[in-house]
Amino acid sequence: MLRMGAAAAGGAVLAGGLETGPAQAAQAGAKRVLRAPALAPGDRVRVVSPGSTPDPTNMARGIEILRSWGLEVELGTHVFATYGYLAGTDAQRLADLNAALNDPGIRAVFAARGGYGTQRIVDRIDVSGVRRDPRVVVGFSDITSIHGKLWRETGLVTFYGPMVNWSDDRTGPDSAEALRRAVMTTAPVTIVRDPAETAAPVLVPGRASGPLLGGCLTLLSTSLGAGDIPKFDDAILFFEDVDEAPYSIDMMLTELRRVGVLSRVAGVVIGQITNSVGEPGEWDAAAVLKDRLYDLGVPVLGGLRLGHGNGQLTVPLGARATIDAEAGTLTVEPGVRPR
Repeated sequence: MLRMGAAAAGGAVLAGGLETGPAQAAQAGAKRVLRAPALAPGDRVRVVSPGSTPDPTNMARGIEILRSWGLEVELGTHVFATYGYLAGTDAQRLADLNAALNDPGIRAVFAARGGYGTQRIVDRIDVSGVRRDPRVVVGFSDITSIHGKLWRETGLVTFYGPMVNWSDDRTGPDSAEALRRAVMTTAPVTIVRDPAETAAPVLVPGRASGPLLGGCLTLLSTSLGAGDIPKFDDAILFFEDVDEAPYSIDMMLTELRRVGVLSRVAGVVIGQITNSVGEPGEWDAAAVLKDRLYDLGVPVLGGLRLGHGNGQLTVPLGARATIDAEAGTLTVEPGVRPR
C-alpha cells in the first residue's frame, strides 16, 4: 500500500464559487462532532496531493466527474509536482493542504491520490480553519492519517471514498453516485455486504452502534502512539487494505490487540482486503481475520465495498453508525448537514 499509492502559500489554479457561514456542531456522547454543509452546484472545491503524484489522464477524468455535479474545481499549486515518490516536498504538499483547509471560500478538499506521504506532514496540519468553518474532506488509503488528525483535533466528519485520480475500470458509475450522494445530500449511507468480497465470510452476529472510525489498516498500525490515531473506545472500527499478505494482516491486528484497541471497540466492519496472497497451505486472509477477531465478543461484519477494490463506495468517518451483522448492513448517519 505504501508504494501504491503555510496556509497562504498554497494558491490555486482555478477559481469561482460560494462561501458559507459558521458551522454548527452536534453532540454525540462526549465528542463534539462537526459536519460540513452539503455541497451544492457552484461550490468551490480544491484538489490537493498530500501523498504521491497523480496521473494527469486519470485526474482529468476525476475533475470531469466533479464538474458534472456543478462544482467549481481548483487545483492546488503543487498537485503534479514530483519529489522522489512524493508529490513535491513536504513543505509544498503541506502548503497546498493547509491552504485548502483554511481558505474560507473552499467548501471541499478532495485528495488527488494516496500512495505515501501524509504521515510526513500530518503533525503540521493547520486545523484552525476547519474548527471555524468545516468543509468536506474526501480521500482514502494514505489519507487515513488526515482523517484521523481532523477527527481527533476538531471532531470533523470526513469521507472515506474514491479520489480524483479516477479509474473508470475500478470505480464506475456506482462509485461516482455513492460519492455524490455522500457529500451532496443528507441521506444516510447504507453499505450492504458483498458476497464476492474477500472478507465476506467473516461474520459474528449481533448489532452495535458507535462512531465509525478507521481506514487503511497499514496506516492505523503505523500511527499507533501518534497524534493522528483516533480513540476507538465504543467505536465501530473500520479497516481495509491492499497488497498485504495474510501474515502481515495478522501482525497488524495482533498489534491492535496488544495495545488494547480491539478490546475497547463496540464492533468491527471490514472493507476490501485486496490482493492478499499467502503461501500455499497457509491461512488465507479470511482465516486470519476470523482468528484475530472472532473472540472479541462484538459484532463483526466483513465484505463491504470500501477500500482499494473494484466498485469502491463512500462512507462518512466520525458519523454514528450501526452494524447489523446478520442482515449484512452498515448504516451510517449523514456526513454533511443541510445548508
